[in-house]
Amino acid sequence: MVEQVFKLSPGDEKTVARVIQDENLHYLHMVFNLNEGLPEHFSNSNVYMTVVRGILSIALDEQDYHVYPAGSLLKIPENTKMNVKNLNEDVLELIVVKAPAPKK
Repeated sequence: MVEQVFKLSPGDEKTVARVIQDENLHYLHMVFNLNEGLPEHFSNSNVYMTVVRGILSIALDEQDYHVYPAGSLLKIPENTKMNVKNLNEDVLELIVVKAPAPKK
């Protein structure tokens, strides 16, 4: 078998799973319920964030929160202050790719 197979966590429970972390990229799967999210932080690489379901509420640098529905793909530069939240009733599911892989 040449390929590697990875499974994403099913369901609606809060999840921050580091599915792939290698020298090329980091691939994360996240699920958040109402008022859940990530601690405010600075991106440590270029971040590509896909909203799989729900509505993403995100504040970048000093901006107010912007909202993005399922099907949205955000490209966020390295060293951007990020505040990622689910401020809606629907479950929020994200795929996050960091490329190139963070050096730290």
